[in-house]
Amino acid sequence: MNLHLAEMATAVAPAAHAVLLLDQAGWHLSQRLVVVANITLMPLPAKCPELNPTENVWQLMRDNWLSNQVFPSYDAIVDHCCDAWNRLADQPWRIMSIGLRNWAHGF
Repeated sequence: MNLHLAEMATAVAPAAHAVLLLDQAGWHLSQRLVVVANITLMPLPAKCPELNPTENVWQLMRDNWLSNQVFPSYDAIVDHCCDAWNRLADQPWRIMSIGLRNWAHGF
């Protein structure tokens, strides 16, 4: 996570600041985490996947393309996951609808 934050910090424009929404995974909130000056971490409340549309993306992929599979090799897993991701990427309307929340956009 430290390497990820350091790499992200290089992508933040000069004089800008980034806010990174995170779930409460242990590695996101570790005391050993080095948070660079141009990034602020904002943890989402625990057990609130509806606040994190990414959780809904993974749920859609598991429900439709990734669950109940047995793979003969690591490469087969990677190929299958890439195929699932490409299927989702071919459906931009679905990606957009996953991120919409009536309670957030309805006022």
